[in-house]
This record gives sequence, structure tokens and C-alpha cells, in this order.
Amino acid sequence: MEENEARRILETYADMILRISYSYLRQTYAAEDICQNVMLKYLSSHQRFDSREHEKAWIIRTTINACKDLRKSAFFGRIIGLDALPEREVPDEPVSVLTEELKKLPANYRVSIYLFYYEGYTIKEIARILGKKETAVANYLSRGRKKLKDSLSKDSRFFLKEGKAYE
Repeated sequence: MEENEARRILETYADMILRISYSYLRQTYAAEDICQNVMLKYLSSHQRFDSREHEKAWIIRTTINACKDLRKSAFFGRIIGLDALPEREVPDEPVSVLTEELKKLPANYRVSIYLFYYEGYTIKEIARILGKKETAVANYLSRGRKKLKDSLSKDSRFFLKEGKAYE
């Protein structure tokens, strides 16, 4: 694989892989490891894709599988992030109320919402990527939206007016 192609893959998909990984693992360092592993797997696989959408779907599926494998491993329960060490404080990331509420959702809801709203996939495409039925994905989206609406309406910074949240 040429260097230009490798650079394109990294620039195009690294952020998406990090977001999906963080959504599953909720640990920055683990998400970075998954991103690196997925990129290495892609570069060493020499796989041919029919289109960019096929390539993107392969990367998303590979990322999700890598996250699930890491969560199942005994190693995952014993690792400690650098931010847990008391010697040095990690600077706080800017906090968004919506992001914090999204983190509280179950993994299927988070990933479905991410793929639908951030990546622009349809319910049918998400179902194919996740290996679920379309009705299951539609339920994940519906229930995820409802949970977000309920949790955000309880927050005093948001006021519901005609079905829309305002800050």
C-alpha cells in the first residue's frame, strides 16, 4: 500500500474509530489502542473494497469487534488509565451536557445514535453494520432519544418548548 493511501485512510477514519471505540470502552487510552489496532489490521489485510462505503462499513465493523474483544479480555478489567494516577492531573476536557448524557446510554443506543446522527447512516445500513435487525436498530434509536430527552429535560439548563431543547 502506498504512503498516500495509508495517509488517506488515517485522515478519513481515525476520528470515527476513536469515537466509536470511546463510545464502547469509555477509556481514552483503550480507544487509542483500538484505533491503532484497526489501522494496522486494515493496512496489513490487503483487502479490496467495492466502494468507499464498503470500506467504511468494514472499518466500523472491525472497530466494534475489536472493542467487544477487548471488553471480554481479562486484561481489560485490570488496566488503569494514566488519568487515574494521582501524581499528575490530566487537564479537563470541555464538557457538553449532551455528550455526558450520551455516555450514560447503553452501548447499543450510543453506537446507533452515533452512526445515525454523526455518520449519516440509515437504519438499514446500521442494522447491516451491527448485524442486528432493522427493528432492533429503530428501537435503539427511539429508546436512546427518549432517554436523552428525559435526562436533558431534568437538567435545569434546558427548557422544552414545542418538542425542542434550548440551552
